[in-house]
Amino acid sequence: MFKKILKSYDYSIISVYILLCLFGLVMVYSSSMVRAVQWYEYPADFFYQKQKINLLIGFIVFLFFAIFPYKAYRNKKFLIFMTLMAVLSLFAVTVFGHIAGNAQRLIELGSRKIQPSEFVKLSVIIYLSAAYANKQRYINHLNKGVFPPILFLIFVCFLIKIQPDNGTAFITLVIGTAIILCSGMNFKTISKLIAICLFAVLVLSPFIVMKFDKLFTEGNKDRFVGYLDPFGTYQDEGNQLVNSYLAIGSGGVKGLGLGQSVQKLGYLPEPHTDFIMAIIAEELGVFGVGFVLLGLAYLVLRAIFIAMRSRDPFGSMLAVGIATMLGIQSFINLGGVSGLIPITGVTLPFISYGGSSILVLSIAMGILTNVAMFKNYEEKYGMRKQNPEEALRTVQPSIQQKYQFRG
Repeated sequence: MFKKILKSYDYSIISVYILLCLFGLVMVYSSSMVRAVQWYEYPADFFYQKQKINLLIGFIVFLFFAIFPYKAYRNKKFLIFMTLMAVLSLFAVTVFGHIAGNAQRLIELGSRKIQPSEFVKLSVIIYLSAAYANKQRYINHLNKGVFPPILFLIFVCFLIKIQPDNGTAFITLVIGTAIILCSGMNFKTISKLIAICLFAVLVLSPFIVMKFDKLFTEGNKDRFVGYLDPFGTYQDEGNQLVNSYLAIGSGGVKGLGLGQSVQKLGYLPEPHTDFIMAIIAEELGVFGVGFVLLGLAYLVLRAIFIAMRSRDPFGSMLAVGIATMLGIQSFINLGGVSGLIPITGVTLPFISYGGSSILVLSIAMGILTNVAMFKNYEEKYGMRKQNPEEALRTVQPSIQQKYQFRG
């Protein structure tokens, strides 16, 4: 039994997860050493050492969630506790949170800072997946099956928005939307939801226009101005994006070499977090960027494949949520670095510096690995692998009971 379980694990997911984390650790050291000394007056390896601890904790957590059966998350008591903690943590950060980057989204616990909204993303994935998996019998009933989880999603996104953290709120909303669309609702129900959403947007549009200044901070507006005209606002709003362009353009195909970045010498703010991909492009060129993109793309596509092959609706929706979280977060980060979309402050999965991000992603990879293990185990050692005689012995009692009942 134990050997069968070990053979059922998807070691490609584990390998790519570890490779991306180790690559990210190297790049955190390369991109942060100058800033650590010049800006914070820390040792050159300060952020590297902290990220190393983050990865060690993350890997231990990953192993736990890769072993722990994911089906236990459907327990109602666990779901109530998890959603309550998610909401309370968002309220706590609103009242007691530490302000960083024009947003109040961190809670200080001793020498470490935790970003609750990162964990809330994972809570939304688990809750919506479990809720809709438990409502499969009446999944197309709007009042009973559809709306209750959606109301929770909207409430959580609102709490994240008022921090304000528009990037994480948008990611959470997209994750929830993907799970809803893949929950098993029929086309008619989904059409009704789309119509309701469009109607809500039309009703709220005048309010959004009237309260635009309050809904979006000066920092949000500056980022949008810098996105529209980065070179015209190089000295102010566009400075970060222009320096990102310079880093990407300087790297070319081969890159300047590991540790040889010029933009990390004080020109590009926060090179080890939001804009670490610009440093990768500058130092390692197309090959470094390609390695990261291929790794992230593999995890996203593998998660989608697991979702399609899983026979358990709960496991399938968990995989969809995790794939969406990785995909949309990567797109938003890379879009901001390349100027495709406005800068949002969202980190690059597995690569950027950040304890909360690494911990949440490690938990997500552990859950995905466990879902894949159950799927593989059912495919290899389930009914499909039984010979005809074993299958007949399995179903014979139920057949006999059926005909006895009829008689």
